[in-house]
Amino acid sequence: MTPGGATHRIKEVRVVPALAVLLVTVVATIAAQQPRPDRTKPPAAGPAPRLNLPPIQKRTLSNGLPVWLIEAHEVPLVQVNLLVLAGSGDDPAGKFGVASLTAAMLDEGAGSRDALELADAVDVLGASLAAASSFDASAVRLNVPVARVNEALPIMADVALRPTFPEKDLDRVRKERITSLLQARDDPASVAPMAFARAVFGPTHRYGAPAIGTEATLKSFTSGDLRAFHDAMYQPANATLVAVGDIRTDAIVPLLEKHFGAWKNRGTPARTPVAVAPQLTSRQITIVDIPKAAQSQIRIGGVGVPRSTPDYFTLQVLNTILGGSFTSRLNQNLREEHQYSYGASSRFEMRLSAGSFVAGAGVQTDKTAEALREFFNELEAIRKPVGAEELAKAKNYLAFGFPSEFETISDLTSHVEELIVYKLPDDYFGRYVGSIQAVPSAAVAQAAAKYVLQQQFAVVIAGDRAAIEPGIRALNLGPVRVMSVSEALGS
Repeated sequence: MTPGGATHRIKEVRVVPALAVLLVTVVATIAAQQPRPDRTKPPAAGPAPRLNLPPIQKRTLSNGLPVWLIEAHEVPLVQVNLLVLAGSGDDPAGKFGVASLTAAMLDEGAGSRDALELADAVDVLGASLAAASSFDASAVRLNVPVARVNEALPIMADVALRPTFPEKDLDRVRKERITSLLQARDDPASVAPMAFARAVFGPTHRYGAPAIGTEATLKSFTSGDLRAFHDAMYQPANATLVAVGDIRTDAIVPLLEKHFGAWKNRGTPARTPVAVAPQLTSRQITIVDIPKAAQSQIRIGGVGVPRSTPDYFTLQVLNTILGGSFTSRLNQNLREEHQYSYGASSRFEMRLSAGSFVAGAGVQTDKTAEALREFFNELEAIRKPVGAEELAKAKNYLAFGFPSEFETISDLTSHVEELIVYKLPDDYFGRYVGSIQAVPSAAVAQAAAKYVLQQQFAVVIAGDRAAIEPGIRALNLGPVRVMSVSEALGS
């Protein structure tokens, strides 16, 4: 090594420490000039994000079928949904489950294709096609790359308009559903909701039985029953097409006309509104005996409100505080404070007619009575005025989380369906956050007094009767009756 090289290395060693000292000095000076963060409280929430949705464009096909369209060009996908205003709430008496089974059978054979051929045709296009039903509506939903939409629409039209309801596939789907009901018999988490619905609404009310029906009704259905329901309810006069995604309105409407414009009405669809069930007049305690159950499943509540309630936004805030979030009172009490449960919650099930209000949890068997006591403590406490901080937290939870419900075109299309089913104004979602933020504390207390009627609630506990009944009776919550699993399932 040359003397010059040695000298160069020595200079490098001397320069680096000097730079390090300088950097430390600069950083320390800057830090000293900055205010110290206040770590004694969380940072204040900023303004809620604005939800800016593309406008809804409306057209009508030649047969009168309404079309709602939203152009969203971020990704090259299209979502096309055929929404039919008929669901389990339209099941005739004695045929509970026919709407759900009809929807489930739509893609089991349609047009000239059987179930496997339909699945293959959809897969080749990189698409997804499914049919589903709720209590208030049914839908056939197509998600497809925009380049393949012209090839996918005729398949969708076959499934929605020309199902064949093949007997062999009906037998298979029927057996799957009956098997699911049989498997539910040993699962308190499955039994409790069905027993609760039966206790609140009664065995003859449509909401008192599962959407899929009962073992008896499922065994009775024929292809003719499904075809009759489809013919009566799946009509242009009772439907709306929703198309969202990388579309141009002037281009997609002729395609929809081509495949759905020839669909004809077959009379006038007759919807009979589901009657509002009467509220219980006194508290009723029901134990559903499932020997050796690992947990007790608790459900407490009664008849709630329809989706059309003017108290909708107030009830969203109320329920968020009570049991609609991880930091809700019920969850903090039963999970965090007492460790009785992995999670406790509540909700208002809002439909075209008044659904249920229900609070519930799966709890340790040996803490069933203690958990019930805490449930009623919280149901009583929510009727008192809510503090400003807790109220603001609930509102922010709803407001800040709301835009995440519109992340995909499928999400957006589902919300458009909500506008149609419940006849909401087109700007409803744009006003949602403001409506939530405007809910006053007094309104929450008034809603709790009006709807949280714990003295008139049904209390259903599915679990090991031998282990839990003495503690439940000792609470003196009300008269106790025992319901069999077969009765709970309506079989």
